[in-house]
Amino acid sequence: MEHVFFCDGNQKRISWIIQSDDSKVEQFREQAEIYLDKVSVLQSKYIALHAGIFWCVGRFIIKNGDAIKVMIDSESMFEHLTGGTSTDSFIDTRTSFLNQLIQQRKLVVRYELIKPEKNIATRLLSS
Repeated sequence: MEHVFFCDGNQKRISWIIQSDDSKVEQFREQAEIYLDKVSVLQSKYIALHAGIFWCVGRFIIKNGDAIKVMIDSESMFEHLTGGTSTDSFIDTRTSFLNQLIQQRKLVVRYELIKPEKNIATRLLSS
């Protein structure tokens, strides 16, 4: 099955939306105490991506071998996730955990760069 995944984050909250052929699930979480007001917006986006994919696997929305089109609204995040490098150890750690999950579950992940105004998960940051 193919899914379309949107995520976003800020210093206070993370959010994600996953769409499949016949369903759409929207989720948000307050930033964990250890990260609250301590991470950058970019770091928050990585937290949202990792937490959201992990949550979707745990809820059996994403199953082993599924395809996920991840919609990214940050050019630097897109470049990093599609083969670039990062100088942020926090981001590298989140990416490592995400890649581990992708490999373990044999997920087919494709990243697509979108304009920030097309990120439908952003509205959940202020709700």
